[in-house]
Amino acid sequence: MKIVWTERAINDLEGIEIFIASDNPEMATKFVEEILESASIISDNPQIGRIVPELSQESLRELIHKNYRIVYLLRKKSIDILTVFERHKLFPESIM
Repeated sequence: MKIVWTERAINDLEGIEIFIASDNPEMATKFVEEILESASIISDNPQIGRIVPELSQESLRELIHKNYRIVYLLRKKSIDILTVFERHKLFPESIM
């Protein structure tokens, strides 16, 4: 299935990269690449992620990569990556 990164998710990745780059630019690039690679497995295994616990919707799932949550929405013909954020935070209600 096709993966679509929303504008918000892209902005989240850019923010993560900028934050990490302030200490280590090489690590920042590598970490974002790791997130992208983790998310790529969703296309072949759409239900690999767990249901987002705060909302309990079957079509709203997440993968955990280190300290970050990659939240995605299962659609009929695509998978939308909605946001990437720190694991200890709750899902932002403003997205849905």
